[in-house]
Amino acid sequence: METSQGVARGGRDRFLDVVRAGAILAVITQHWVMPVLSYSDGNLATGNALATPGWWVVTWLSQVMPLVFFAGGAANLISLRRAESPRKWLAARIRRLMVPVLPLMAVWLVVPDFLRGMGVPPQPLQVGSAIAAQLLWFLAVYVLVVLLTPVMVAAHRRWGLKVPLVMAVAGVLVDVARFNDLGYIGYANAIFVWVAVHQLGFHYVEGRLGSLTRRGALTLSAAGFGITALMVAFGPYPASMIGMPGAPVSNMSPPTVLLAFLAVGQIGLLLAFRPQLNALAERPGIGNALSWLGARFMSVYLWHMPALIVVAGVTVYGLGYETPAPGTVLWLVMAPAWFAVCGMVLLGLLRLFAHFETQRDAFAVTAKLPQLIVAGLMVSGGLLGLAAHGFAPLSDGIAHGPVPWVVLATAGFLLAGKHIPVTDLGTRLLGRAVAVTERATVRR
Repeated sequence: METSQGVARGGRDRFLDVVRAGAILAVITQHWVMPVLSYSDGNLATGNALATPGWWVVTWLSQVMPLVFFAGGAANLISLRRAESPRKWLAARIRRLMVPVLPLMAVWLVVPDFLRGMGVPPQPLQVGSAIAAQLLWFLAVYVLVVLLTPVMVAAHRRWGLKVPLVMAVAGVLVDVARFNDLGYIGYANAIFVWVAVHQLGFHYVEGRLGSLTRRGALTLSAAGFGITALMVAFGPYPASMIGMPGAPVSNMSPPTVLLAFLAVGQIGLLLAFRPQLNALAERPGIGNALSWLGARFMSVYLWHMPALIVVAGVTVYGLGYETPAPGTVLWLVMAPAWFAVCGMVLLGLLRLFAHFETQRDAFAVTAKLPQLIVAGLMVSGGLLGLAAHGFAPLSDGIAHGPVPWVVLATAGFLLAGKHIPVTDLGTRLLGRAVAVTERATVRR
């Protein structure tokens, strides 16, 4: 197969580094700038600046989750090719994804009760606790995609572009059922859509995407954005690529097939400027920044919303600050200052917690492949439960709070390392769950 031409010295593909860095910076910018906040009488009012009429067009570029899955697909294929075996690759991937989550879970198991003890009212406490866990949905889905990667790589090498095309067709069928009163089936597109985009990353590493000319890449981009526009104009899809307050339909939760076509537009646009992006990445200062960010990618993703919670808690709840009306002169003046303060808080949090991700400990993988699959499913299920339910205070009750989901995700992480005989597995997991529950009860 053809291979991409963007590999720099040391074996790293700088184009993928730029895509990943640009994506995480876009995520942070969107999440920090779009909240419209005010506090009064125990109630935190939340709005979205991107709900301003006409601002939906920004989301066609700022909704970068398709690019994250695309870059992840390329990186997963490259690392899988270099791994000793799929089993060892899978174990390393699961543990690497979970390690940065462990301190986040530990902190947010105790923070809600601490804030409640400080007198924070229930409604803003609930909002903050939910936001702290909300972005774990991405990891929950991504772990499932990682579990499927060895199989999907084999499918890619046998059937090529037919694989993402079949996934896209399945995504269309899911949307048809979803918009015909079978709403819950829409969550199947969390697999079909994101696996299809992940598969495009394979075609960048081993396929025609990696060797497109600028004209070809721009043609691809125009086709992707054009189909997206037609589906918005004549279909049931909203124009915004992120969920909006009060909107009857969201393109993100669950994802619609529209995001797969948006991905094609975004990927083509970036590929058209790949030589310039590679040249930019070769500059010493930019290259060092990319390396720094790449080593902390998950930590930055996980802690940027807690940074926002800290800043909003101090300024909006504590000092009575209200976000100016989006688009006004005052909003344009205050947005950079708000972003800068959030950035300083995030850097402080990274100094405390990023070393969990950057200090890679060597471990011997003895777990068998079936055990690794179970471990991945447990991790995914635990993270999805946290994303859906948030970090409720432990004083509200152990069984209905975050503890069961934390136990499930942590047990999956532990299971991904050492081999445990099936006869001992249930006993050990039950013992860990009981121990965690007892410690949480003592804290109460």
